[in-house]
Amino acid sequence: MASPSPEAVALVTGSSRGIGKHLARRLVETGYRVVGCGREAIDWTLEGYTHIQANVAEEAQVMKLFRQIRQQFGRLDVAINNAGIASMNLTMLMPGATVARIMNVNFLGTFLVCREAAKMMRPRNHGRIVNLSTVAAPLRLKGEVAYAASKSAVETLTRILAKELGTFGITVNAVGPAPIPTDLLRSVPEDKIRDIIDQLAIKRAGTLDDVWNVVEFFVRPQSGYITGQVIYLGGA
Repeated sequence: MASPSPEAVALVTGSSRGIGKHLARRLVETGYRVVGCGREAIDWTLEGYTHIQANVAEEAQVMKLFRQIRQQFGRLDVAINNAGIASMNLTMLMPGATVARIMNVNFLGTFLVCREAAKMMRPRNHGRIVNLSTVAAPLRLKGEVAYAASKSAVETLTRILAKELGTFGITVNAVGPAPIPTDLLRSVPEDKIRDIIDQLAIKRAGTLDDVWNVVEFFVRPQSGYITGQVIYLGGA
């Protein structure tokens, strides 16, 4: 990947740990100045990385996050919507409050960050937005109705926003990881994870670099003609 300009700035939501932390590190290594956010403070540091506490499901906190990015950096080149939560349960047993929380974090949070990122990218007629989906959506996994529905909404947002922002030089794409050993999967029974993997064309768990490979493809300068796409890992 060609190095970005020294001033280039990338935002990664949900960067405290797991996939988000890995993507933040990779972007720093690539040459971006990276801003990450999460609901809690972090216990690690990285040169070239700035962490801001923010809950993407709260509009006021998202607005504050972007004010800080404007004040400190004055631009935004890449936005990666990684923040997300999951809860497995059959539909008849799932409380409405759980569904609302999942939709608020996964869909509303992604929508708010996309909206504000587009506003920052528009004046320069350039930008890359990458949203995180999941193979749970195309596989229609039992017990993941709320999670899969929220990510399906993210995919629709991705495709529509790609059309809205295409004339401004802003691309919007999504990547749908297969199961990856992170905190998000700690509460998922091993047999359930194996069942998901058995439905993939490539029957193994994903890795953090599998996700980075697709993200790096989407954000590179040469990918300016690629937008509105969703790539699932593992052959879902």
